[in-house]
Formats: sequence, C-alpha cells, structure tokens
Amino acid sequence: MSSSPTGFLLHPASALHDSGWGHPEHQGRLRALASAVSMDMLALHDRVAQMESRTATDEELLRVHTAEHLERVRSAADRAMEEERCIALDSDTLVSGASWDAATGSAGGVLAAVEGVARGFARNAFVAARPPGHHATPSRAMGFCLVNHVAVGARFVLDQGLGRKVLIVDWDVHHGNGTQEIFYQDPDVFYLSLHQSPHYPGTGHAHETGSGSGAGTNLNVPIPPGTPRSEYRERFFHALQDVRSRFSPDWVLVSCGFDVLLGDPLGGQELEPEDLYDFTRAILGGPEGETAPSVEVEGDRRAAFAVQGETPEEKVVVVLEGGYVPARVGAGTVAVLRALAGLKAP
Repeated sequence: MSSSPTGFLLHPASALHDSGWGHPEHQGRLRALASAVSMDMLALHDRVAQMESRTATDEELLRVHTAEHLERVRSAADRAMEEERCIALDSDTLVSGASWDAATGSAGGVLAAVEGVARGFARNAFVAARPPGHHATPSRAMGFCLVNHVAVGARFVLDQGLGRKVLIVDWDVHHGNGTQEIFYQDPDVFYLSLHQSPHYPGTGHAHETGSGSGAGTNLNVPIPPGTPRSEYRERFFHALQDVRSRFSPDWVLVSCGFDVLLGDPLGGQELEPEDLYDFTRAILGGPEGETAPSVEVEGDRRAAFAVQGETPEEKVVVVLEGGYVPARVGAGTVAVLRALAGLKAP
C-alpha cells in the first residue's frame, strides 16, 4: 500500500505566458485553478503535495519536435520580449516574452512528474500545464499549443526505460491532432481520444487507427455536440475497456481538457466535474461504467479498487489541456485531484 501523496506541479513561468485577457487561453485560467486547489486544501492536506517542476531541455523536446519548430517558437518569444507585445504564430496561437519559458517549463513539469512517480515519491500526479500542448505537431504550433507536453512525457518514459508501453487518454473537447501525428506509427504508444466532432481542428476520424507498426494503436471516438452525459459516459467507459482489452500499458498519461464541461465557450458538451472524477477513477482501475461511491477511499488504488479482481499497475500522470471558463477549470481540477488522491468527489 502506497503512502506517497499525489503530486501537484505548476511551473512558475506557466502563469506568465500572456496571450491577453481577450484571448480564451488567458492568465486567469491558472489563477482560478490555483485558487480552487488552495480552497480545498482542508481535504487535500496530506493527500496532495506540491512537487518542484523543472525545465525541459532541448534534447528532451527534440525527441518529438523538429529543431526548426523549436527555434521558431523561441525566436518569436525573444522578439515578443524585445518589442513588448504578442507575436502571432497563427490566427489564434500567440507568443509573449514569457511563452518559451512557460512551454518548456510545462513540458518539464510533466517530466518531473514522471520522474517523481517512477521513483515512488508520488503515487500519481497532476500537472497544471500552460499553454496547452496536444495540438502541437512535430513542426507546427497551433490551437494555442507551442510544445506537446504529453508527447514529450510519453517519449521520455520510453527512452529512459521507465516503461515499455504508454497509453495516452485525451478527453479534451478538441482532438489532439499533434499527439496523434507524433505517435501514429508507434506501436508502444496507444492514443485514445474522445472529442467533439465536427469541431476544430477537423481531425480525429474513427477510421484513423494508426499505420505501419503502429496500426491499431490509435482509437478516435468522435462525439456529436450536445451528447447527453449518460451517453458520453457510456462511450468513455466502453472505449477505455476496449483499449485495455488489447493494450497493456505501464503508464497512462491523460490530456485533461476541461473544455468538455458544460458551458465552455469553445465546447458543446454537457459533462460535469464529477464525470471527470469518475473517468479518473476508472483510469486508476475502478469498475468501468459504474459511478464511484460517494465515500472516502482509504489506501492506494489497488486497495480502493479491488473490484472485479483488478489490480492495475499503471503509473498515472494527468496534464492540463483546455478549459476556458476559469471557475470550471478550478472545479474540474479539484475533482480530478480528489480522484487521484483517493478522496470522495467534491
């Protein structure tokens, strides 16, 4: 039984990335997240501990991104610093003077989380990454994303010999086209995405299942706008069970987008924070398709979910992606953190 806490990581530079208050991905997102976590510390105390983040190195980033891409983002941030203004990389992806440090710090936060979980310092971890990352392709920044944090983390796990198989679960309301592209031919990384369709960026069709040696390790679940919560939950649990029946990961990395919650201006779904609590518990080994009990769970995930004979050994790191109603980002984070820490739903 593990006595290690759930790790919480937020690189200080992430809060300084400044796309402007009129931009959906503004600085208030992290302020609301940090405030909500702080207000819940009475419950989280001794179960969640802040871990020190770090900065990802160029070598670590080059495992998933081209040198040209990294130089483009870094140069734009340097120019933004000199000119004291935002630089647009595309119509909606802006770079400020602090953006390079924020992006590399967020990716480094994922690496620090992986290292901490691998060494047993944390039972699992949540990384408050900003800007988000799952749209960033090997050679392009897009969709507010500069560096693909989850991809950097997955590649680090494999390259460092910390695991042989990685499952990436992406429930952001938008398809993570960058993550899919990076691992589309990789048999050691399974990418599962539930996302609204039709929607930005227009990728993530059900027939996209991987290619070459990675054939069969990509599962897209397109979901129409306004799908009822009950149907969305059923599709999530079914997809997760499907993946587990044919892929046995050592690690699960979650692209956690809170734009899938009801009321998000860039979404169109009807989920609530308690649904993401249940999704997180299912990833930790809870019985798929069943609502988590509304009682505090003691001990680690093996004790908490000794149901149906399941004793999952996967190491889990959750990474913030989208979510554009600050209060909902905060509420969603608390729900996911409580699930990771084995506490009752808020």
